[in-house]
Amino acid sequence: MSQAITRRALASAALALTAVVVPLAATASARPADVAPAAHTTARHEPRARVGTAYDLPGDRVYPEGIAADPRTGDIYVGSYATGAVYKATPGRHAARIFLPSGTDGRTTANGLKVDRAGRLWVIDSTAGVAVYDLHDRKLIARFDVTGSAKSFVNDLAIAPDGSAYLTDSYRGVLYRVTPRQLARAAAHGGRAELTTAYDLTPALPPAPAGGVTLNGIVADPSGRYLLTVDMTAGTLYRVDLASGAVRQVAQHGGDVVHGDGLEMRGNTLWAVHNVTNTISRWKVGDDGASARMVRRITERTLQIPTTMVCSGGRMLVVRSQFDKGGPMGPGTPQPFTVAEVDGI
Repeated sequence: MSQAITRRALASAALALTAVVVPLAATASARPADVAPAAHTTARHEPRARVGTAYDLPGDRVYPEGIAADPRTGDIYVGSYATGAVYKATPGRHAARIFLPSGTDGRTTANGLKVDRAGRLWVIDSTAGVAVYDLHDRKLIARFDVTGSAKSFVNDLAIAPDGSAYLTDSYRGVLYRVTPRQLARAAAHGGRAELTTAYDLTPALPPAPAGGVTLNGIVADPSGRYLLTVDMTAGTLYRVDLASGAVRQVAQHGGDVVHGDGLEMRGNTLWAVHNVTNTISRWKVGDDGASARMVRRITERTLQIPTTMVCSGGRMLVVRSQFDKGGPMGPGTPQPFTVAEVDGI
């Protein structure tokens, strides 16, 4: 795509990358004993953000993409875009371990991840759909497949308060939905079903370059009234009303979300990672999701092309994809793969 990079593009079967015009400096991993202060834009009374390392991920071709926290235990799950493996990290332990090996149930990628309140792990395979696992026994409960011949790239997901999962499709510009009832029905009837479109955002989205992507990260309002999703190419946010289906562009003040990737929301605070610029921005959401004001923005090369984040146990955990080191953004050798902890954003 032009002027942007999707976070799901490591192998040839993934999104085709065209010119990435943002020049990137060499990246370096910040260890717990070598915490780096981040360049930032913020009010003077706020402390400087600091970037350190929370977890090590074993393997030299991990290229982590998605991250999720179990709200019951605080355990962290990280997906490998390159292999489809899923790693588990436990609070208090620095090294993660493999939870679902590469190729489990035929998955070749593991990008968007979420853990719901019932203890189920949702894992997106970008070109196929989403698989749902029981965290207790690691067994596949069901999988939902993309249908149709139109080009598709399932990208990220959010779990609404009613337990429904909503997934973005970066090529089609739509949101899929899987309700708890649909999940139960699929589990009881062979464990396989189709993804169905809940909302079509294409009438609201600006024209994208040929082969370009639009929708990427997505979050659910904690009250269950609406969803927010990002058009990473245009740098805009969209609000989807869950009751009426109405779609509107969010009025953004003080900044944009160009290169916007994963989103995280707590109350009326929204965070966005901007992948190729190694940036995290924080927004204050108002007017029932109709507006957002950027209140803080940091840029730090030790984020190593961040793709998404999760708040867990008072910590902000950010995935370091290193897609620029032997991945889709250029040749090279990646450093050991890690998950960052960012304090002060």
